[in-house]
Amino acid sequence: MKTSKLILIPLALAATALALRADPAEVWEKTCIKCHGADGVGNTKMGAKMGVKDMTDPKFQAGFTDEQAAKAIKEGLKDGDKVKMKPAEGVTDADIKGLVAKVRSFKK
Repeated sequence: MKTSKLILIPLALAATALALRADPAEVWEKTCIKCHGADGVGNTKMGAKMGVKDMTDPKFQAGFTDEQAAKAIKEGLKDGDKVKMKPAEGVTDADIKGLVAKVRSFKK
């Protein structure tokens, strides 16, 4: 039985896309750790400079929805004209969903 090349091409593309998607830990390492730290506490030089909040704090976690977190990751955060957080670059919607889950995992 012959397998159609038209079937194999989409399957190969889907497999490639899945293989290229980074896991949330890799995306965190690449885009977030410099300010937020490995543990989400924000105890870094850049985190102190930017006034990063402690993501392990339950009050902080209760202060935003997953949708707000995703929007902040995708679009960044500003306070007036001051950029508080740059938008994450080169991340997919799936990556953003994984990052939101990672942020939620910091809650104590």
